[in-house]
Amino acid sequence: MSEITPVAHICTLFPSKFGIPRQSGLTGTVAKIVFEKPYRTPEAIRGLKDFSHIWLIWEFSENKDKSSSLTVRPPRLGGNKRMGVFATRSPFRPNNLGLSCVEIERIEENTPEGPVIYVRGADILDGTPIFDIKPYLPFTDSRPDAKGGFSDEVFSDSIKVVFSENALKNIREEDIHALTEILSQDPRPGFHEDGRLYAFEFSRYKIKFRVQDNTLNVSDIEII
Repeated sequence: MSEITPVAHICTLFPSKFGIPRQSGLTGTVAKIVFEKPYRTPEAIRGLKDFSHIWLIWEFSENKDKSSSLTVRPPRLGGNKRMGVFATRSPFRPNNLGLSCVEIERIEENTPEGPVIYVRGADILDGTPIFDIKPYLPFTDSRPDAKGGFSDEVFSDSIKVVFSENALKNIREEDIHALTEILSQDPRPGFHEDGRLYAFEFSRYKIKFRVQDNTLNVSDIEII
């Protein structure tokens, strides 16, 4: 089997794994896709401006070793129930490959880095290698009547997010929407405790929060 190599890498607002959205599709964040040198030509993306969304095939690059386990514990099931790896979107996979559907915000063809694609909704770590890019085709990729298995129940509700006055002092108004989207998915791991202080980095901020009675309270936001 031939070896696959990255065609691009992505620049996002997520410098660490904790706090990354659980799935793609949140519209508040913008990421930049920069091609590797062999692919830095407008010809490689000719026609892409006519599409609104693309599929990204990428690598869970922080997972150094391939997973040998055929079952995983999805955080949304509380981390105490095992499911088959191929019935989940766990990052711990035999080949460490991820798949995300993102929205094209704009494409800049003539930059010092060659063509650059700006996208919304990426759920990917900053600097992640991209192995392939494919256009999203509504007539075949959209299945409104599809069943979502256990995810239909666990992803149906979002958590309430409340910012303290102190937290709001250090964040730009235009970043509040994106951060609220991320936090409403409850970024805590499966084994979590109500009342515990959590922290993660997002863009230029360090976010500190606690969860109590299904409400996520952002207590502090530091500029880093």
